[in-house]
Amino acid sequence: MSFPSYKTLKVEPQGEHVLLVRLNRPDVLNAINTQMGRDQFDLWSRIAAEPAKLRCIVVTGSGERAFCAGGDLKERDGMTQAQWQAQHELFERAFVALVECTVPVLAAVNGHAFGGGLEMALCCDFIYAVPGARFAQSEVRLGIMPGGMGTQNLPRAVGERRAKELILSARPFSAAEGLEWGLVNRICEPAKLLEEALATAQAIAENAPLSVRQAKKSIHYGLQMDLLTGYRFEIEAYNRLVDTSDRREGVKAFNEKRKPKFEGK
Repeated sequence: MSFPSYKTLKVEPQGEHVLLVRLNRPDVLNAINTQMGRDQFDLWSRIAAEPAKLRCIVVTGSGERAFCAGGDLKERDGMTQAQWQAQHELFERAFVALVECTVPVLAAVNGHAFGGGLEMALCCDFIYAVPGARFAQSEVRLGIMPGGMGTQNLPRAVGERRAKELILSARPFSAAEGLEWGLVNRICEPAKLLEEALATAQAIAENAPLSVRQAKKSIHYGLQMDLLTGYRFEIEAYNRLVDTSDRREGVKAFNEKRKPKFEGK
């Protein structure tokens, strides 16, 4: 799968099925400007439209200080209301495209993730972080509020009451706290972060890709339903896998005691 040359992202294939995406504005802590909004929307939309052989994605920040510091406030300084809202609509589309990406996305948080940076990580399927990473939904200090699904994804990750405390106080919290609360899946030493994230991505990529995508979809949308409605959604997703070559290959390989060769068909 080929991608254009993005101005604010580095897209690095890791073998045939795994993609590493680096937010690439290290001089401003990978803050999200208008161009990064365009680049991200284009990237996630392309993958959703045609995942091809892609089976897992890892997103991280360039440099050692930050995953993403949130919106680029220097670019926003002096914006008219119309300009601000037009930019934010672009950001909204990028966040939705990320959260609806059919391919699993793992956030490897290599440093601070504030504001929209934390929201971006929360839009991914799960998070690995370095011990020194700091997180915050700090928008209320700027006279705004989270606008990248933060008021929706943070409560789903840490619970309603804790999310209210964090969003309304704008208090930063550590990777260790994020791990304790269920927001962070694993803490990795800085030198091992990408190695461990890519190892998990490879483990995902070795499974049947249609099964992985259907399971991700079932979890994501099922949690927005009551239990029995979610279960009906799960069965619909399950039934789409029965008449696939991957399902037949998986069962055959199990009985022949060999590693399956999945083709995503």
